[in-house]
Amino acid sequence: MGKLSLTSFVTLDGVMQAPGGPSEDPSGGFDLGGWSVPYGDEDFGRFMTEVFDGVGAFLLGRRTYEIFAGYWPKMTDPADPIASRLNSLPKYVVSTTLDNAEWAGTTIIRGDLAEEVTAIKQRTDGELQVHGSGRLAQALMEHDLIDTLHVLTFPVVLGKGRRLFAEGAVPTAFKHAGARTTGAGVSINTYELAGRPEYGSY
Repeated sequence: MGKLSLTSFVTLDGVMQAPGGPSEDPSGGFDLGGWSVPYGDEDFGRFMTEVFDGVGAFLLGRRTYEIFAGYWPKMTDPADPIASRLNSLPKYVVSTTLDNAEWAGTTIIRGDLAEEVTAIKQRTDGELQVHGSGRLAQALMEHDLIDTLHVLTFPVVLGKGRRLFAEGAVPTAFKHAGARTTGAGVSINTYELAGRPEYGSY
């Protein structure tokens, strides 16, 4: 049975919306897209390659899927460690509005999220990876379905935008499993699901 991992780019104030470009996700009037791009150095690329080395399948929300499907099928270099996996491995997109998915290897998921994802994990050899997909990530966390969380925190504050951990998130404890900092100042932390928080007083 594979594990489910989430890789998320966030700002210092927790914003995860549209890290890759101004037009990536302008929903809600968000006009600060592309904030991660200045920090994409070799250290960053090396970590992302390591993440993709462990993938067995991808699970994506509709918006992230459409962004990926509009770009990655055009990247045809078999030596590209990210493109080669995205284009060849199974992809599952969670959506109630997507009518068809033309990207090869894609299955649309419409049923009960917890049941569907659990079944996919059971038949996946390697990690079932979620990238971006903010609303899907929040739904997965509500069901304790995320086993590993990679949070890449970029040294920038935006003051607005959709956040990974929004108001009303289920209280969840994680175990810190690894850390590094890129030359450009991106803090990369890996966490493993540990259950519910414990509380006390000083």
